[in-house]
Amino acid sequence: MINGKKVLGVTLARGGSKSVPKKNIRPLAGKPVIAYTIEAAKRSAYLDDYIVSTDDQEIADVSASFGARIPFLRPVNLATDTATSGDALVHAVAYVEQETGEKFDYVVEMMATNPLKTTAQIDQAIEMLDAKKADSVIAVTRVYDQHPARIKKLDDEGRLEDFCIPEPLEARRQDLTPPAYIRCGSIYTIRRDYLMETKARYGSQESYALVIPDDESINVDTELDFAVAEILMQRQKQ
Repeated sequence: MINGKKVLGVTLARGGSKSVPKKNIRPLAGKPVIAYTIEAAKRSAYLDDYIVSTDDQEIADVSASFGARIPFLRPVNLATDTATSGDALVHAVAYVEQETGEKFDYVVEMMATNPLKTTAQIDQAIEMLDAKKADSVIAVTRVYDQHPARIKKLDDEGRLEDFCIPEPLEARRQDLTPPAYIRCGSIYTIRRDYLMETKARYGSQESYALVIPDDESINVDTELDFAVAEILMQRQKQ
């Protein structure tokens, strides 16, 4: 709870990953991927309840073994490739509120596939949401080589053209302006009523950014991501 407002934490972890099968529970530096998010969430100063929403019994069992609460198995129609995170979060909020008889004020989604998130980042996002009276605060990371000024399109004959922002000739990546950011997916904090009314996690004029360091924002979605995450975690341990 923060300033009298109840906070629900949710991790969505469906079983049907195409890029890396069962990536949510794949071992990473000695633990299942999802374990890192569960442990960070359970240390939060503000979460009144924390659940994992999954359609997969194996993921549910692994999550429970690390202390997560699994009040339901997610319906099949909310675990397809086309189902949105917003729909799954709305279902989770409605279920827990009916189960507990409590109404929450804020919802925090912490993605399982961002294992390097920290409890401090989770709590900072909640504090920002509350202080700014925002609709959402989401984790982003700055982009350099992928800055919009460096993105090009091709004309019909294959000539390079600026896609949306002119690129100064021979500009260093750190000099490109304005600074550009991309959603890293690590943390979404959302005002409960905004989520339930729009089924969206961000996008209003009252959406704010929590900037996450590059080396803590990795999303493990490919074999290369897993290799990089393993290196980063070993470096942290050292």
